Amino acid sequence: MLRQRIITAVLMLAVLLPALFYSSPEPFCALTLILIAAGAWEWGKLNKLSPGACVALGLIALLLCAAAWGSGLLHRPSLLLWSIVGVAWVAAGIVLIRRGVAGWAPVPAPLRVVGGLAAICLAWLAMAQARVIGIEFLLSALVLVWVADIFAYGFGRAFGRRKLSPAISPGKSWEGVWGGMGGVIVLAFAWVWVDSAVQSAGGSLYSRLWAFSPWLLVVAAVGMAAMSVVGDLVESLIKRSAGVKDSSGLLPGHGGVLDRVDALLPTLPLVMMLYCAVT
Repeated sequence: MLRQRIITAVLMLAVLLPALFYSSPEPFCALTLILIAAGAWEWGKLNKLSPGACVALGLIALLLCAAAWGSGLLHRPSLLLWSIVGVAWVAAGIVLIRRGVAGWAPVPAPLRVVGGLAAICLAWLAMAQARVIGIEFLLSALVLVWVADIFAYGFGRAFGRRKLSPAISPGKSWEGVWGGMGGVIVLAFAWVWVDSAVQSAGGSLYSRLWAFSPWLLVVAAVGMAAMSVVGDLVESLIKRSAGVKDSSGLLPGHGGVLDRVDALLPTLPLVMMLYCAVT
């Protein structure tokens, strides 16, 4: 399993990194568009749609995102849009986690399918807009989620005593959540320090927030770390309700696309909301 995970990760990085660091954002946006379409296909499977309907859902996601791209939305971040999406994610996350696994099935199927499709497409739009803003900006958002996950895992293993939500994800603890938040705060201040030391233009999310208010940087770091956990928990409860371990087997050793981007789904819209608010 470990060997399979490593091979898949290396292959993914070999494809994604050149696209990410290309001089223009188009290759990265196009490549991630394919991944998002695959994620929508997985969403159909998690909601027990027919094979044909799952494929159709993937195509709809592809067309919706392509239409947003063609209309120029990648270059027009909207504070109103991302504020609405951010608030919706916070509210939906609280409700879903409080209701738990048993509370997912009673949600009307059309609402589940459409809501998930919207969340997936909007996450792609937020990621694409972040890449248009700049490579460092997008990387700072992505690394935030990775650091939150790594620190949460480490602190949870070392100090975890109080379970966060045992019915949804038995391995997560409150100590892990605090550790993830602390790790993100350290990351944010370290990134700002490096930007200052190398006299960078301050293109990262953290430097932009710091320039507006150091307190906003702390609050935003804690909030986004928390929402990354929410995204993880929401996908976990949906998989438990569907009776599956992974969203699919598209990424051997890693599960599916949604398994890799679950924490990004709520976090990226919040990143764009913060960007619009301080710009």
